[in-house]
Amino acid sequence: MTPDVPHPGRRTVLLAACAGLAACGAAACAEYGSGAPPPAAPPAAGPAGIAGATVPVGGGVVLADRGVVVTQPVAGTFAAFGTTCPHQGCSVDTVADGTITCPCHGSRFRVADGGVAQGPATRGLTPRPVRVVDGQVIVG
Repeated sequence: MTPDVPHPGRRTVLLAACAGLAACGAAACAEYGSGAPPPAAPPAAGPAGIAGATVPVGGGVVLADRGVVVTQPVAGTFAAFGTTCPHQGCSVDTVADGTITCPCHGSRFRVADGGVAQGPATRGLTPRPVRVVDGQVIVG
């Protein structure tokens, strides 16, 4: 014969199980990520400058350490955009064939205006103020 041992109620068991699963899930996300791409690095302080001659016509240059893309859609006309893709926060990393590309999901943005050329992004890159001083393209 077994002695009477009090047993927890069904609600107590379910609450304990849910709490345990939540703790495991939080630990897994903290260690391995949630499956979302890492957030873009914050841009360095101060205006970014680059020699205008180093920005190809019809293309551009990604200044990852400054969080900007500088483009020259037509000779002598410069534009600049933040590197953060509005789709899920990855940083764009290449400029080719008239578009700026995000490596995470393939979104492409036009070098002329930063607008969406190909999704999944539904909004364009954030424009940054740009000016040319003594042959230097200054962003910010």
